[in-house]
Amino acid sequence: MVDLYRADRDELIRLVLAQREQLAAQAAQLARAQALLAAAETTAGQLAQRVGELAQRVRELEDRQPPSKPPGLAGNKLAPARSARAKQARRGRAVNRARARMTPTARVVHALAQCPDCGRALAGGSVKWTREVIEVPPPPPVVVTEHVYLERYCAHCRCGQVPRADVAGAAVGRSRLGIGLVSLIATLREAGRWPLRTIQWYLATVHGLALSLGALVAALKRVAAAGADTVDGILRQIRGSPVVNADETGWREDGVNGYVWSFSTPEAQYFTRARRTKGVLDEVLGDRFDGVLVSDFYAAYDHYPGAQQRCWAHLLRDADELAARHPTDHALAAWVAGLRDLFRRATAFARGAADPTARRQAKRAYEAAARAHAQPHLGQPAAAQRVLAQRIADYLPALFEFVLDPAIPATNNAAERALRHLVTGRKISGGTRSQEGTETRMALATLFGTWHAEGRNPLIACHQLLADATAP
Repeated sequence: MVDLYRADRDELIRLVLAQREQLAAQAAQLARAQALLAAAETTAGQLAQRVGELAQRVRELEDRQPPSKPPGLAGNKLAPARSARAKQARRGRAVNRARARMTPTARVVHALAQCPDCGRALAGGSVKWTREVIEVPPPPPVVVTEHVYLERYCAHCRCGQVPRADVAGAAVGRSRLGIGLVSLIATLREAGRWPLRTIQWYLATVHGLALSLGALVAALKRVAAAGADTVDGILRQIRGSPVVNADETGWREDGVNGYVWSFSTPEAQYFTRARRTKGVLDEVLGDRFDGVLVSDFYAAYDHYPGAQQRCWAHLLRDADELAARHPTDHALAAWVAGLRDLFRRATAFARGAADPTARRQAKRAYEAAARAHAQPHLGQPAAAQRVLAQRIADYLPALFEFVLDPAIPATNNAAERALRHLVTGRKISGGTRSQEGTETRMALATLFGTWHAEGRNPLIACHQLLADATAP
């Protein structure tokens, strides 16, 4: 406690300053309390108005007398049956299916300051109910940072010295676009499947940033160039995988027909454009790949010397289409049903637990069953299923490879899913206009497809890729 009569000037000044700070803090606290009180009064007025509206609605409903009998019926025979029916208890659920609430980032407390009936001041209280309101704050304006490089004169060396132009971790190369913006553009383009004009509109409308289509294309090229080493690593990863799914689809480049090849595993995806020849398979997988190749029945995969698994989805789809073209051929329908039953039994066994010896025996048994199923129709011109029967006989060693190992898929659906977004883009744009554009598109598909397979956030992964590429 300061003695005001014996305190010196410095002590009195410190005391005055401390009291001034306390008064300022109390004034700020009072302002916050007044704001909360005003908000509570506004809410109370709105609630009172709503209560009045509901009361008026109740009175209007009570004034209406329901008809004693439903129109069109001689008597209300349904009401007794409904009233006599015992009310069943609601069946309990093992899992709560209600919408999960998010973790609040802010909290606004609503409470009455005084009783609306008697006017007595109210305090304290307990939570009666809560309401969640989700909102996206307005995006911040574009941040434009100007890097200024000063020249300073050295009196000893008698020359000017200027620092090197270094923006490591901020921009890619000599581009004026930061790595965060470039990552956003690439993610919207590849993961979001947005057209370039839509990305251009979004940046201008939401962030107030006007960029040309050429600037967007250049940003995509920078991501592809920065990820060149990563793409090579993904290719090496696929070459060392025990199982690889392969597929191809058409892709035009500057009006010239070509094909996009997809090679994928559960953790990686690789895309390239080339001709539809068997040499592409050798070039991509290399001569050291000795895993299981999963594909459709295209002949370009036939020369692969290792173990193969041909797609049952293609085989059964063709069988269903054949049966649909011959609706009156009951023998064909039975043959297709038998083929499906054989596949169902094989997949059920493959999913179960069995030792390697039992799996090899089961594979031979299923191959024998498939051979017997196809044999009666081989070389029979009158049989509608002769082509499919011949396909089964030709590719019999590659039909039940999945029985040996549960990690081998029985279909090539994974490769088709990996190509789906490129097929959609091809139908919209028709392909690419240059070799450089094709290489950029394939590199981005490889990067973002692999990040998606790994379960990574593509925006964060792309940002990290560019940050590593621009690190000193």
